[in-house]
Amino acid sequence: MTDAGERAYAYTRACGIIGKSFVGRRISPLAGLRSLSEFDRMVFPEVNRELPGRELLLDIEGRIIRRTVRQILAVIDSYEKPPELLIRQLRSYEYSDLKTCLNHLSGGIKTPPAVSDIGRFKTLRFDAYPDLEAMLGGTEFEFILSSDTLDLKKLRSGGFDTTAVEAELDLRYYTLLLRSLRRLSAADRVFAGRILAEEISLRNCVWALRLRTYFKKTAEETASRLMNLKTRYGRAAIPGSIHTRTKMTHNGAGAGGEISLAAEALESLELPLDSRGAWQGWRWERFLNPHREGEVWTAAPRFFQNAASEYLYRLSYQCFRRVPFSASASFCYIKLKQFEEDLLTSVVEGLGLGMPGNDVIELLGAASEEVR
Repeated sequence: MTDAGERAYAYTRACGIIGKSFVGRRISPLAGLRSLSEFDRMVFPEVNRELPGRELLLDIEGRIIRRTVRQILAVIDSYEKPPELLIRQLRSYEYSDLKTCLNHLSGGIKTPPAVSDIGRFKTLRFDAYPDLEAMLGGTEFEFILSSDTLDLKKLRSGGFDTTAVEAELDLRYYTLLLRSLRRLSAADRVFAGRILAEEISLRNCVWALRLRTYFKKTAEETASRLMNLKTRYGRAAIPGSIHTRTKMTHNGAGAGGEISLAAEALESLELPLDSRGAWQGWRWERFLNPHREGEVWTAAPRFFQNAASEYLYRLSYQCFRRVPFSASASFCYIKLKQFEEDLLTSVVEGLGLGMPGNDVIELLGAASEEVR
């Protein structure tokens, strides 16, 4: 258990950083941007780099990620012994970078990709790339080397589909995240637990839509790729929630009062991708793309993913100040910084393609008003 002084210091530092971050009302100015150089001057006023378009885009993206990681570390390092939940969140960068390495290897790319420096919390040896055994040996990722989903010979020969191993990494990440959550006190985990449960449920639903839409997987094939994790923390309404609760799934309850976080995704497998009306009453129906008069409706995974991401952002923003000095507050802080990273990166990529900032923000459905 961390002491009150550490908690107060971590929360105060988090509030100071959030106050200067592009969340809440500070999202609005991004809509007026028309070029990468304008973005650079607004987001990084202390830096002045004259680079050609593509180089500037990549340079800005790298700075966005590095600053996010530094600011997450600033709060985690406020604790002498940080809660494992927060360390697990930070190490999401390792999982993401490992996926990038696997894709590089599959594409025959010998040059190592850029990776995030998470300081004393790193476990992977990315400097050993492309030697996967040297990178993973003795770490919690070593299981990949003997996994049925990864054929090392095929990976090295190029063209290997890494989808299955990426799904396995997601399952491992969220399993360990939930396990670390259970080690916290009830007061510490109350909001983090509910947000995490919503996130896993929604990620399962996004994954199910993507597999069915883009990869034409059957319901059985899709079900085998879902994260069938269970929790006790995911269904009670958060007091004062910004969204009303829709009809809840009937098949989510498990033994001991636990609820399956794959339940909504499994229900969705029975619903047609070309009939909007058939989804009525499904728990996450409100995140589906609307039906437009005179057009044939088809479920759009990207629309659903953007709407779900906005919901989780709003939820994290709302909960950040609800339980100050708790691990949940730091958990929400990290979520907000990572949402900001995704938003800024998307705006940069849009500007690089000639899209004005307003169009990118509208496409993402990013909330620019203060969340109450």
